[in-house]
Amino acid sequence: MASEVLSAKQNPSWGKALAVSAAALSLSGCAQNSYNWGWYVVSPFDPRGLKNVAFLAEGLIATIGISLVAIVISVVLGAALAIAGMSRHRALRLFNRGYVEAFRAVPILVLLLWVYYGLPVVAGIQFSVIVAGIATLAISDSAFEAEIFRAGIQSVPKGQTEAAFSVGLTRWQTMRLVVLPQAIRKILPALGNQFVYVLKMSSLISVVGFQELTRRAQELVLIEYRPLEIYTMLVLEYLVLILVVSWLVRRLEARMAAETR
Repeated sequence: MASEVLSAKQNPSWGKALAVSAAALSLSGCAQNSYNWGWYVVSPFDPRGLKNVAFLAEGLIATIGISLVAIVISVVLGAALAIAGMSRHRALRLFNRGYVEAFRAVPILVLLLWVYYGLPVVAGIQFSVIVAGIATLAISDSAFEAEIFRAGIQSVPKGQTEAAFSVGLTRWQTMRLVVLPQAIRKILPALGNQFVYVLKMSSLISVVGFQELTRRAQELVLIEYRPLEIYTMLVLEYLVLILVVSWLVRRLEARMAAETR
């Protein structure tokens, strides 16, 4: 073999022939291990495939539902945390910093396992699968939402708050009526990205048995023994879902920008 390599270096034409031979051997090996595709298991034109697609669609609805609930909670919690982090009270600022640093550092899967399996042992609190999933997603995402809202609030010109105080608005009224509406317009793309993030992270809830899209795909694989086709369908479903959400966020962003002109 060493002599062949040496000859290939000395004679370029011999080297090309050796490379072509290696490629031909590799392709022949792939041909011998060719995969027999069975797209009928996820084809809507086949009765069996249509049933499987409907089974996955139910999981898709569950994924969207749990993600929507989690993102609403996390946005509200994140906004409250951001306001607390900008408070005059040192205790609130310390709470904000500790919360954000702690939950940004813990992986979602680890937090989910602790909430579902750890809380019953430590605190005697037993959550259902769906409640544990929503709580985990909301708590984890709210730490990121808090930083997004903080950046948005700080981006509002200081003259806006001074003008609000000058017309007699309280600090809370200024935040609710003047600062937050402007901040939300600026951070809308970031909020959309976080919703996409929550949609993708919701697949981790399948670990504790929640019947979302990924869990249903796993169960379907055990029934049909067609993992490549089913997981390809899973990828396509997530891809379409994320593209639709991204398009809706861009449309909303453009509409809000047009209203401010």
